[in-house]
Amino acid sequence: MDNTNFSDIFKSSFIEKTTSFSLTDSLIGLLVAFLVGLFIYAVYKKTFSGVIYSHSFNISLMIMTMATALIIMGISSNVLLSLGMVGALSIVRFRTPIKDPMDLVYLFWSIVAGILCGAGFIPLVIIGSILIGLILVLFVNKITIENPYLLIVKYDHASAEDPLEKVIKAKSKKYALKSKSIMPGDDLEITYEIRVKENDSHFMNELTAIQGVRSAVMLSYDGNFTA
Repeated sequence: MDNTNFSDIFKSSFIEKTTSFSLTDSLIGLLVAFLVGLFIYAVYKKTFSGVIYSHSFNISLMIMTMATALIIMGISSNVLLSLGMVGALSIVRFRTPIKDPMDLVYLFWSIVAGILCGAGFIPLVIIGSILIGLILVLFVNKITIENPYLLIVKYDHASAEDPLEKVIKAKSKKYALKSKSIMPGDDLEITYEIRVKENDSHFMNELTAIQGVRSAVMLSYDGNFTA
């Protein structure tokens, strides 16, 4: 016998979920996520040492912290919803290339901070973020890393090789031959990995003044090529 009454017909699971929703806890979690994201924003801007600063990427770190906190708040009280969310997020593919390893560190930091804020570990995320920020500020811009250069020289006669190497040896702290190419029409190309003295690039004028040298290009190399 069906015992369904009038109230069961209009019973809504959506209303039940709404009544079990804690507005105060959610606002506190989102507020802390925003403040931590703002702190990550400031640390990234202060410690950025690349060529072109991306303001949009920095903003995305702050939004990612808040968005991750929202996801954790939504799935923390429902096991089935958490499994569905994992399946839905697993199909997301990010195509934007990340060239600097430090950018991955900031992305991971934002995600972890958002997870902790959404789970309610407010003291942990605050203390952890302060310590991480201090370490980044103290070490990222204080340690000077001497990146090598790639020197690419094009010349049209083998007689230019000896004076070319003499100039490189005199003007660089360390150098190593990486490749040598011989192309049709007596065109030659040689590539050196060099470490210049005190970022001195004036010796490039001496290289181009050598008889037979057609062009000389020096590229900074730190895992990516930068002209």
